Amino acid sequence: MNYSQWNTMPIGGVWREGSSEKHANNRNPYTGEVLVSHKLANREDVNEAYETAFRVQKEWISLSPDHRARIIENAASLLADRREEAIELLRNETGSTKVKARIEVNSSIALIKEAATYPYKMNEAVMPSTIPGKENQIYREPVGVVNVITSWNFPLSLSMRSIAPALATGNGVVVKPASNTPISGGSYIAKLFEDAGIPKGLISVIIGSGSEVGDAVVEHPIPRVVSFTGSTEIGKRIGALAGQNLKEASLELGGNNAFIVLDDADLGQAVEAAAFGKFLHQGQICMAINRIIVSRSIYPAFIKQFKEKVNALKVGDPRQDDTMIGPLIDGKQTDQVLSLVNKGKQSGATVYLEGKVEGNVVSPFILTDVDNRMSIAQEEIFGPIALVIPVDSEEEAVSVANDTRYGLTASVFSSSTERAIEVAKQLQTGMVHINDQTVNSEPSMPFGGEKDSGIGRFGGQWIIEKFTTVKWVSVQKEKRQYPMFV
Repeated sequence: MNYSQWNTMPIGGVWREGSSEKHANNRNPYTGEVLVSHKLANREDVNEAYETAFRVQKEWISLSPDHRARIIENAASLLADRREEAIELLRNETGSTKVKARIEVNSSIALIKEAATYPYKMNEAVMPSTIPGKENQIYREPVGVVNVITSWNFPLSLSMRSIAPALATGNGVVVKPASNTPISGGSYIAKLFEDAGIPKGLISVIIGSGSEVGDAVVEHPIPRVVSFTGSTEIGKRIGALAGQNLKEASLELGGNNAFIVLDDADLGQAVEAAAFGKFLHQGQICMAINRIIVSRSIYPAFIKQFKEKVNALKVGDPRQDDTMIGPLIDGKQTDQVLSLVNKGKQSGATVYLEGKVEGNVVSPFILTDVDNRMSIAQEEIFGPIALVIPVDSEEEAVSVANDTRYGLTASVFSSSTERAIEVAKQLQTGMVHINDQTVNSEPSMPFGGEKDSGIGRFGGQWIIEKFTTVKWVSVQKEKRQYPMFV
């Protein structure tokens, strides 16, 4: 792929440079190579993007549901045709391994296909009235324009899960992708939908610094919904700004996800799931396993088998198809991961597997004998560090899993489905997966968390509700008698 074609961004229907004085380089996290340099957007660009989306959205919603659905379906077909190109983009821009990139592209195609059904699900209803001769009609309508702000770790699918549903439900979209992944998280998606047939200007992409345009994309009066995926700290600020401006906020934030292995679990299955759920994309996933909580009776066998499984994972160049663990996104993230390891050591955790660092590539660390009160166990770990915590009972496992400010997802391993479900019901998370790892997402299922892991749900009917509003229209079909004139 020639990345020089991505040195512009679509703003108000025109692919051009931003109007800021600032520039930014988009680098390959493994090689350090500059893929493309951007002249960034500023507040004037934000305003143009919103005003154009607001105007063009009227054209978009005037099309029939069938017409809009066909365009969304076209986008799914185009991405399927461009699958290898998209995989290569993710490998170069995000440091994805081939396995991770393939998962992300397939997930994005599925998200678009699901969204293509939404134009037919903007259900209207006729309801009875308590007033004689009146009929109540309920209409579901798009909110108008949606602001999408996304993260760098799964940029294609995280952006797609908001952009495709927002378009399918009749809205315009202004996207602010993460600065590390502006192509796969923004421009590539906009081009895909433009090629599929959406009107020019319905999607704009704002590639800009947070200090210059971060607040502007949220505070602008046009967007009625802000869909954000990212850290809890930034999410709280975005939620506050949205609330001050009476906007709806959908926030998918951080996680400190528990993977519980009960004493009757299939150990081999649990070990394999733990290795996948912890180390896919180097652990840089909000859904990644953070704490592995294991019944003490099987603890020695688990950590032994887990270390063996993890040691077999190939670490290094993501351009090699058999690499399973590639680079972290940048040097800042690498430094943060190493700082967390040092915190764990200082707190008394045992380094059961010592990782190595080469550039931004960090091979896996396994810390055992972790106590949940250690600071490392209370933080979100966005990197290849596995924490293993022994517990003496099922009740303690639940208590430890819930002892966190986060509540995104969790897993429970047991040979008894009934036992695992009872444990799942006690976990304070938005999602729980039994006899599977924590990294699960399906287009029609409610994806989201509790506590500091966010507000709202993606997927299916839940995302339709988020990106639409309802209008009550009553029709008085018979002359009404008003009390003052009786």
